[in-house]
Amino acid sequence: MGKVIVFVNQKGGVGKTTSAINIGAYIAEAGKKVLLVDFDSQGNMSSGVGVNKKKPTIYELMAGQSSADETIKHTSLPDLDVISASIELSGAAIELVDLENREFYLKNALAPVKDRYDYILIDCPPSLGLLTLNGLVAADEVLVPMQCEFFALEGLTLLLQTVKSVQGGLNKDLKIGGIFFTMYDSRTKLAEAVVKEVISYFKDYVFNTMIPRNIKLSEAPSHGEPICLYDPSCIGAKSYKKLAEEVINRG
Repeated sequence: MGKVIVFVNQKGGVGKTTSAINIGAYIAEAGKKVLLVDFDSQGNMSSGVGVNKKKPTIYELMAGQSSADETIKHTSLPDLDVISASIELSGAAIELVDLENREFYLKNALAPVKDRYDYILIDCPPSLGLLTLNGLVAADEVLVPMQCEFFALEGLTLLLQTVKSVQGGLNKDLKIGGIFFTMYDSRTKLAEAVVKEVISYFKDYVFNTMIPRNIKLSEAPSHGEPICLYDPSCIGAKSYKKLAEEVINRG
């Protein structure tokens, strides 16, 4: 059975999608089979690995309108596949509201392919709504990308409360896989202060590798490539490679 990891942060612009793509790419480069699941109606993960958003997408899979085999698309990396998303997914949260077991649709949709992959990485929308709840119910672990700024601390508290609530009933086996810092700038005192405070509270949950601000990481998605293909020698690529190794080593 593959390990299902969900990337969650209700705040946008923290590098969540970039992290899911590049951690997944480096895990695939390490010889593991990886499935990326784009669960955000913006579809940024899909375009970030050069995959079109044409049907069938995750929406059709959840609705039972297509099979997993019909939905999975291949990327330019041999062991990296993706289930894409499109704007239609934005209506799914509304459609799910009145359905029975509404929190389990994503988990049920991915069940037929879980044993084909070593890792399944889910990129959730920047909110704590019903779609993100589906992601948390489907996952074994939560990874939290966090920007080094003051308001990120408040958001982290709310996110962890949500995770605890899910652990209390909908997914008792859900674990916090870890917290990692993105867009880190060692020159600022604020970044240093935020890192120290998070480490003091969450200690072993915090990954050692921090992702620095790096223009190449911003450029890569527009070329439809993970950073390991776009510019493997840049500091952003080296950092994500180390972070992916940490994810693998944590088991």
